[in-house]
Amino acid sequence: MEKFITIDHFNFKEKRALIRVDFNVPLDKTTFEVTDDTRMTAALSTINKILSDGGSVVLMSHLGRPKGGPESKYSLSHVVKHLSNLLSRPVQFANDCIGTVAFEMSSKLKSGEVLLLENLRFYAEEEKGDINFAEKLSKHGDIYVNDAFGTAHRAHASTTIVAQFFKEKKCFGYLMAAEIKSVNLVLNETKRPFTAILGGAKVSDKILILENLLDKADNIIIGGGMAFTFLKALGYNIGASLCEEDRLELAKEIMDRAKSRGMKFLLPLDAVIADKFSNEAARSETPDQNVPESWMGLDIGKKSIQLFDETIMNSKTILWNGPMGVFEMENFANGTKSIAYSVADSTAKGAFSLVGGGDSVAAVNKFNLDDKVSYVSTGGGALLECFEGKVLPGIQAILD
Repeated sequence: MEKFITIDHFNFKEKRALIRVDFNVPLDKTTFEVTDDTRMTAALSTINKILSDGGSVVLMSHLGRPKGGPESKYSLSHVVKHLSNLLSRPVQFANDCIGTVAFEMSSKLKSGEVLLLENLRFYAEEEKGDINFAEKLSKHGDIYVNDAFGTAHRAHASTTIVAQFFKEKKCFGYLMAAEIKSVNLVLNETKRPFTAILGGAKVSDKILILENLLDKADNIIIGGGMAFTFLKALGYNIGASLCEEDRLELAKEIMDRAKSRGMKFLLPLDAVIADKFSNEAARSETPDQNVPESWMGLDIGKKSIQLFDETIMNSKTILWNGPMGVFEMENFANGTKSIAYSVADSTAKGAFSLVGGGDSVAAVNKFNLDDKVSYVSTGGGALLECFEGKVLPGIQAILD
């Protein structure tokens, strides 16, 4: 990618780096301690590179969805202690992001020091992409580093607008660079066969990604609740399974387009069914693609697993977005677990595998396979928009 500037292009000695990180992490509801620090650890290599150069760091992020101003439960002060432990050094905290005290603190930073600003979304101007707010934020640093892929699809003040105040002094952090490189390997430097595995509840959530992949993938595997909309469109009985009635024509059209392109569009051959939406429900497995009246499909069955596994094992590039069933319930987790292992096994054989989307990431983590796939994306919506063929504003702002 032309003009692909990363932090490796700069020496940060005696420079302040203003880094947009994604510290939108889950907190315990009573102690407010960090319960999953994946997004924080993902930013460490970028922060540590700048500090080892002899620079200082000003971190900015959002946390949660505060409404109409500051809310203590969304204060980034809750992550300071955890971040200090991760960095093995004290982290200073400014209780505002554009207040007088915040600017005093950032202006006095010495080499090796780290300052975290208060939640950007305590100001409505952040999400509005307000240029005056962005200009104020820009005063905190000499070089702007965007390392927040999870928010790169938003044209917010801190993710996009602020970059214009840094001209030649802006770059991607290591996390952003790795995310962009992984997407590029799947979309533009594809080794074939390329298999896209799409799951989750609704076809409507995946329409744009499906349409873009029809021009790129060799195989598309469909699982999860969305599969039943496709199956009903083909005339199968789906019982009480999830179905988007208003998407039946679209589902048929997508399958027709896939057929005309000569690609494999694989739907489940069977299902693990239940008489109600519960882990304690009565269970059965269908012999084919029909689901009995009043029963619902909550996972893929053995025949589907075998078919999908054969396709995945013969792939050189794999994109996985969305589970095969209700894997949060132990009795309906086998399909998702089996596909996760297939992706890991194919990766071990040399395939490049990219896993993205909250549920898919949760699945590989749950089955301890996160280090057995090529790349686990930190961006749900941002990753989807990449595969929908969109240019993300947070990326474009660095390239411009």
